[in-house]
This record gives sequence, structure tokens and C-alpha cells, in this order.
Amino acid sequence: MRHVRRFLALAALLAAPVLAQTPGVTPTEIKVGNLNPYSGPASAYGTIGKSIGAYFKMINDQGGINGRKIDYISYDDSYSPPKAVEMARKLVEQDQVALIFQSLGTPSNTAIHKYMNQMKVPQLFVATGASKWNDPKHFPWTMGWQPNYQTEGSIYARHILATVKDPKIGILFQNDDYGKDYLKGFEDGLGDKKSLIVMKQSYEVTDPTVDSQIVNLKNSGANVFFNITTPKFAAQAIKKAHDLGWTPVHYLNNVSNSTASVLKPAGLEASKGLITALYGKEVTDPQWKNDKGYQDWVAWMKKYYPDGSTQDNFNAYGYSVAMTLVQVFKQCGNDLSRENIMRQAANLKNLELPMLLPGIKINTSPDDFAPIEQEQLARFNGEIWEVFGDVVASTH
Repeated sequence: MRHVRRFLALAALLAAPVLAQTPGVTPTEIKVGNLNPYSGPASAYGTIGKSIGAYFKMINDQGGINGRKIDYISYDDSYSPPKAVEMARKLVEQDQVALIFQSLGTPSNTAIHKYMNQMKVPQLFVATGASKWNDPKHFPWTMGWQPNYQTEGSIYARHILATVKDPKIGILFQNDDYGKDYLKGFEDGLGDKKSLIVMKQSYEVTDPTVDSQIVNLKNSGANVFFNITTPKFAAQAIKKAHDLGWTPVHYLNNVSNSTASVLKPAGLEASKGLITALYGKEVTDPQWKNDKGYQDWVAWMKKYYPDGSTQDNFNAYGYSVAMTLVQVFKQCGNDLSRENIMRQAANLKNLELPMLLPGIKINTSPDDFAPIEQEQLARFNGEIWEVFGDVVASTH
């Protein structure tokens, strides 16, 4: 009889459904996919992908997270939506990653948005501030990280209304969801004063330069310039305005305020007086030189990413966002199902990161997929960005 019971128990065990293993997760590793423009019109952002890899290398050297090392697979999508689709499918279907993390750019993420949610694969902490990433009801597998473009745009608009006498506003924007998101926030911030915009000029990422657009904006008589561009075009716009002797009050969107990747190529003198919004510590600002968070970042750069520039905010950005994912994995414990990865990403409480500005904390919830919702204005003095005013809380 005992043998019969054993046989029945074994048969029941064999017949029981095997719990599906999360793709990319083993007892010793977790596969993380990434898309970054290492080439193409937005290649200045490529250093973000490299800095993330360098941070994960440090984590692996320390033994990983809960005994698992991160296998980081990063592909070049050249800031091309069709290529992003191809590479995302490769990561999910061939490489079998557990998630795609920090895929960069509004156009690329828009192209894979529905696919990632249909496949129920986390599209986590995307490197774009478009407002659409904070939509857990319709896209529960996608979450942003940086502040919302619309909010940032409205902050600039309110600052212009409060500080510029008789503003005549000219705008240059990238002709896609990224550019239009900033533009909408800016116009919302102007409220019933939208008529202060005297000219809008758009450009395509395939355009060689934006020189003609800058000439048109100067000729419009604008005394305020809102520069909604990715790094290559931001540098061109700053330089061309300077060369033309056009000196408007110049607002530069956060995604292109890197001293190393944008301002130096444009010319530091040409960049003097630019206004932007920051949420991270400006790496060229001497006020942080004795700050432990900054010192630890510099030491990490020297050891793990010696080819990267300690003058480039993008490398501090990569460090911070990688640190956020590590926190999510720590909270997951041994449950690294895709569902729990998203659950923990939506349960970050007052997370302070050493390279974010003091007072800025990361908070998420099941109905709030916007981790960072505060920024502070800063002005470039020819050498560094100097923050001024209060930390401004976002609205969404």
C-alpha cells in the first residue's frame, strides 16, 4: 500500500503545473536589456549606456544583488524607431531578458511601447520625460524616471512671465513626441499669454543642421528663445545664435544641458547666460567638491569608467538611474517575476540618491509612475551651472 501511495504522490507531482521561470532570471543572474543611441544623431547620449554598464560591473564585483549578478545587454538603436523595434524584439524574444531598462529617447520608446505591454515585459525607467510614460492604467509595464517634459516646459514659461519684460518668444523644437511634449507644457504654462510666441521652428532628427531655423528665429525679433533640442542640435543652435550676435534670454531643455557634450562643443562663451532646469547635482559645480556623494561618484568613475568624463552630467545620470534599478531588485528579494519587478518599481518611498539635488526624492505608487517630480532652475555663468530659486515640485 505504501508503494501505491508513493507512486500516486509521484504521479501527482509530475502532473502538477511547473511554475514558469521568469525569462532571464536564474539563481545566479538576471538579464537586463537596454537600447541606446551609440551612433546617429543622438550619439552624445551613448555615454549613459556605458555608465550604466559600469555601475552594474561594480555591483557584480560586490557579489551582485541577493546572490545574482546582472548580465547587461545593451544594443545600439541609433535613435531610430524601426531599429528600436528590431532590437527590443531581439532582447525579449532571443536574448530572453527579464526586462528592458532605460531605453533612450521618446521616438524609440514610443515605437516599442505597445509591444512591451502586450508582451508584459517591464519597460522600466525609460530615458525620456514624455508624459505618456506615467499611465499605469493603460500601460502598466512602462515607467519613466526623469521629470516630466510638460512640467519642465511650464516652469520655464512661468519664469519668463515673472522675469522678462515684454517677452517675444521664439521656439525651436524637435518635430516628434518629445519636442511636442515640451511645447505643450510651455504653452500650458503661458496660459492666456500664448500670443507672446512670435515664431516656432521645427527640425527633423535627419536634418544636418538647424542654422536656417536660428536665422529665422533671430529675424522674428524674438528676445526669448526656448531651445527644445537633443545634444547635437542644441550645440548647433547655441553656436549659431552666438555667431549671429543674437542674444535672447535663452532657455535650454534639461536633456541637453551637459557641459561636456553640448556647451563645450558650442563654446562656453556662447553658452553664457543659458537657463535650464536641474534635478541632479551639476558635476562641474565646485559647491559639491567636498560632498561625499559627489566624491564617491568621482572615485567610481575613475575605477569603473575611466574613459568617461567627470565633466559630463550624463554619466551622473546613468549612475543614478542604475542605482534606482538596483534598489528595485533589492526590494524584489527572491521574487524576480516581471510582475514583482513592476510592483517594487511602483513602491519606491523617499529614495534619496547621492547625485540628486538635496531635497529631491524618488517616490512611486501603483497609480503614480513618475519617480522624480522636482526640479530647480540654473544659469550657466560661462564655467558652471549655478542653481537659483527654490526646488519646484512638478504637477501632472
